[in-house]
Amino acid sequence: MLWSFTMSWNQTLFAVEALLVLAFLAFNYHPGKTEKALNRLARHRLAPLAVGVFALALRAIVLPIEPIPVARGDDEFSYLLQADTFAHGRLANPTPPLWEHFETFHVDQLPTYASMYPPLPGLVLAFGQLLFRTPFAGVWLSVGIMCATLCWALRGWFPPGWAFLAAVIAAIRLGAFSYWADSYWGGALAAIGGALLFGALPRLLRAGRSRDALLAALGMVILANTRPYEGSVFSVAVGVVALWYIRKLRLRTIAPAMCAVLVSAGALMAYYNWRVFGSPTTLPYTINRQTYAVAPVYLFQNPGPPKVYRHKEMRDVFMGWEMGIFERARTREGFLAVCIAKIYWIWSFFVGPALTLPLLAFPGTWRSWRTRVLLFMSVPIALANIVVPFFQPHYLAPATVVFYAMVIQGMRALNRNMPRIGPRAVRAMPLVCIAMIGVRVALTASMLPDDVASPTKTWAGTSHTFRGRENIIHRLLEHGGKHLIVVHYGPQHVLGEDWVHNAADIDAAPIIWARDMGPEKNTELMRCFRTRKAWWLEVDTDAKLSPLSEPAP
Repeated sequence: MLWSFTMSWNQTLFAVEALLVLAFLAFNYHPGKTEKALNRLARHRLAPLAVGVFALALRAIVLPIEPIPVARGDDEFSYLLQADTFAHGRLANPTPPLWEHFETFHVDQLPTYASMYPPLPGLVLAFGQLLFRTPFAGVWLSVGIMCATLCWALRGWFPPGWAFLAAVIAAIRLGAFSYWADSYWGGALAAIGGALLFGALPRLLRAGRSRDALLAALGMVILANTRPYEGSVFSVAVGVVALWYIRKLRLRTIAPAMCAVLVSAGALMAYYNWRVFGSPTTLPYTINRQTYAVAPVYLFQNPGPPKVYRHKEMRDVFMGWEMGIFERARTREGFLAVCIAKIYWIWSFFVGPALTLPLLAFPGTWRSWRTRVLLFMSVPIALANIVVPFFQPHYLAPATVVFYAMVIQGMRALNRNMPRIGPRAVRAMPLVCIAMIGVRVALTASMLPDDVASPTKTWAGTSHTFRGRENIIHRLLEHGGKHLIVVHYGPQHVLGEDWVHNAADIDAAPIIWARDMGPEKNTELMRCFRTRKAWWLEVDTDAKLSPLSEPAP
């Protein structure tokens, strides 16, 4: 077993998965009664509900191995701030006193103290916080709904058995260990929106019921409030397909229902923007990017003017890390490297060795109208992500249902065109995915080194190795009372592991995190919160907490 210590987490995961694929292909398995029972379940009208319950149960079962996650990334803390704000019955919070000490990433301090992200993820997390006392319950429920919605959507395009198979694979691959189910970054909600829109399209073409129009409109609303950019591109792609078959649409039936949902949602979104950002037409992230960012969102844009930063760590991220990625991606070699990296991350997260074979078989089905429609919908999403320098797998979440539709097409091609090995390969894929759950559990107890450069890019990655902040929180809460922590970063501080994140109600929070701004401003801060025990936190290669006394006047 010495070889395992020379391989990283991701390399070992992919190697074992590839070996399992080869092993199951060599194994001639005839499920018999089991397959017949699953086919009967797949044809039942409650099959999507069964898939959703399966996904929820699977994540609950692995909780001892992968417990409720601790937020690490700046995005996660921003979503949690939004959830805490909604849980307090507010759309935004008033700007706190001495707000310069509380500046942090992806959070606006002016005109209100609020997350820069669209509201739907925060609403779902707030639902979990209010009903189950943990925002993670919102993540858990959204993943189950995602898997159920994928099954429902694919049943509109494929026979029930194939749709059921793909949805079960999605539940295994995305519902147990992926960061969509193990963080507060999101992914599942945008996938739900895309699945509702994608699944409603064939139903509208066949029957034109107002119910399906409502679901399609709901999908567009979800996309606009989770991934506005990619969601808009996907909505337009689906709309173009609908226009191509416009003669089949019963516009008099579906248009009123869709307009009612879209107009109502648009009014609510405008009201939210007005209350939080001061303008009905100001998108949630606009103020934040205008305040802090220099690197633009798209590669064809020019960098913005230099900004004034009060904190070195924020300058290092926006002027250093972001601008470095943007400028490199604008070169020929850098653009090619970024594109290759994106393709690898997509393969690592969505495909892996288990689903590579059906994806390779998919282009052979190009004569099918389904394949042409799927390719047409996937191309705009791909182009939309090519022109941005940054990427995470959840950027593609709106098109998750399209990916699994491609998997089904490839599986059907294997099953039909390769009678000797095709059916065996199709049966092997869910078995490999199930077996990989056990492998993932075993790897949790191993001594394999992490792939720190991209820990979340695989379906079984984890990004929650950083727990220093959580340990200090537990330590201070055991002492009782209220605390103020002034954070100072040393030269060896890891960029991206920021400690200054606060609750929605800063005054009532047991712990306030603030940035060091020098003795004079720190003294002003301590006097403002004089009822709290003040601490000095030195964050470098490690974290050292020590009492902080106010200097004599």
